[in-house]
Amino acid sequence: MTGRLNSAQPYAIGLFRIVVGLLFACHGAMTLLGAFGGVDGKGGTAATGAWPDWYAAAIELVGGSLVLLGLGTRIAAFIASGAMAYAYFKVHQPEGLWPIENSGEGAAMYCWAMFLLIFTGSGAFGLDRLFAKRSGTQGRTASDQTPVTA
Repeated sequence: MTGRLNSAQPYAIGLFRIVVGLLFACHGAMTLLGAFGGVDGKGGTAATGAWPDWYAAAIELVGGSLVLLGLGTRIAAFIASGAMAYAYFKVHQPEGLWPIENSGEGAAMYCWAMFLLIFTGSGAFGLDRLFAKRSGTQGRTASDQTPVTA
């Protein structure tokens, strides 16, 4: 059972990355472009250049799109995770200690989801992997790789 689950790990990570990236990009599109009802439910957007709303939305839209596509996943996830940590500690945490008290569940979950992607990479279905195969940098087989031991 473990062997079968381990062999499916790149696909599970790839699907996780796609879902998280899509949802993150949608949040940015809502704030930046007024999609999905916008910030006020009537198509409203954040004022251009408004700190931190407009910049956070730009990071969400661009970073989420890059994560969705699996292009520069680790760097995009690093920036997105930092943006969500900032959002949690500057916007939500002053309202209460726990995310359930301060409505910061989304920021906390995105922060940790993106943080995980920094370490796992894009998994399957990512453009990173496609470009790596073309350049020959990821052409090693499983038998060529040295396992990590504690």
